[in-house]
Amino acid sequence: MSKKVEYSLLFMWIVSLFATLGSLYFSEVMKYEPCTFCWYQRILMYPLVLIIGIAYIQRNAKIAATTLVFSIIGACTALYHYGMQKVPFLHDNAAACGRVPCTGEYMNWFGFVTIPFLSLVAFLLILGTSIYILKASKKENN
Repeated sequence: MSKKVEYSLLFMWIVSLFATLGSLYFSEVMKYEPCTFCWYQRILMYPLVLIIGIAYIQRNAKIAATTLVFSIIGACTALYHYGMQKVPFLHDNAAACGRVPCTGEYMNWFGFVTIPFLSLVAFLLILGTSIYILKASKKENN
């Protein structure tokens, strides 16, 4: 495994760790109760900390296929959730999500940065890095 791939695994682990710690900060410290879609995103992000962490220790770049799947599903979920907050059509037609509405915005930095936006960015960083690792590993094996 090349150093670039190794550092890419480390980068993905750091992103997933920060995303996990950030979501725990918002819910446990700031007391923002997660909505249903927030939980779906957590379900897809939290395991990545362990999966990527173990892969980094084992120097296993093959995990990129797994992280690619998790990040594609997570990014789609986060994008839809962000759309429910920001796109009027989706916002007005959103189904009830439970006690906490999925259209609610606990924070709105700069007019566009919400919690689902942060989740989307994390999933996209992991997705892009997974693609890079898959391509780099393919080159190394040829």
